[in-house]
Amino acid sequence: MKHVLSFAIILLGLAGSAFAQETLKPLRAGIIGLDTSHVPAFTKLFNKGETEGELAGIKIVAGYPGGTDMPASKDRVAKFTEQIRSMGVEIVDSIPKLLEKVDVVLIESVDGRIHLQEAREVFKSGKLVYIDKPVAGTLAETIALFELAKKSNVKTWSSSSSRFGADLIALKNNPEVGDILGVTTWGPCSYQSGTPDLFFYAIHGIESLFTLMGTGCETVSRTKGPITDQVTGVWKDGRIGTYRGIVKGKSEFGAIVFGSAGVRQGAKTISYEALCRQIGKFFRSGEPPVSEAETIEIFTFMEAADESMRQGGKPVALSEVLAKAKAEAAKLVP
Repeated sequence: MKHVLSFAIILLGLAGSAFAQETLKPLRAGIIGLDTSHVPAFTKLFNKGETEGELAGIKIVAGYPGGTDMPASKDRVAKFTEQIRSMGVEIVDSIPKLLEKVDVVLIESVDGRIHLQEAREVFKSGKLVYIDKPVAGTLAETIALFELAKKSNVKTWSSSSSRFGADLIALKNNPEVGDILGVTTWGPCSYQSGTPDLFFYAIHGIESLFTLMGTGCETVSRTKGPITDQVTGVWKDGRIGTYRGIVKGKSEFGAIVFGSAGVRQGAKTISYEALCRQIGKFFRSGEPPVSEAETIEIFTFMEAADESMRQGGKPVALSEVLAKAKAEAAKLVP
């Protein structure tokens, strides 16, 4: 009996070893859109040579510059392309050529207006893809993108790095806070012509808001001024969550959580490494850490904020904005 048990233990050990080897099978990653500081930062993290953990065995090997007429893109694409070329990453001149060389994909284009077009090409390949913020250029395109992913049987997700900051996570499930009854987040707020106001940079603070509050927002109202851009959401259970965009003045990220047991402040840092570790886990498991439903609600919240501003700051129902966007999205999905 002892011999049988010993043999069984050996078999389990060999199986575990084989699983570990399979888990750490080298993965070649490619980046689409070399016009953001995320590109060299993420490349350094993935290519530093970790032998265990979420980044182990994943290497950025190819990049497609892309770029658009958005100033944040056209003014930076050459610089960041040369930076990762100097880091040993092969630069290719098309998405199809990149897909030939890689196993998994990161869409990093700073201009969300082209994400749907870029993702459409990647989905045809069946490769897992992470899409940096904003997931798309409009709410309708966001919905269409997820529908196309499902039709192609491809897993994808999107998130700001703010979601995974250690001090933000420490505010969740915190006994000193108790049940979260309300949240205020803040952060730098700037805009890019051609996309909804909050998609470009305010998304960091809004993603933090949803990380803490969860889904279930019903209405949004917004007041925009030269110093502050403030958006207030009312959740279906009566809780209120607020994002304060810092347009002018000292810019930093943060959050205050109002709980049943106490009030705590945190979330001052954004962690690229924590985000990349989540991306690495996704590339290995195929399981997105952020749901499609939550991402769509975040982008509905931001478009509803624009609609509120058009209506003089009146509360706008997310359900109405979502219904309109779904009708538009249906035209974008073949």
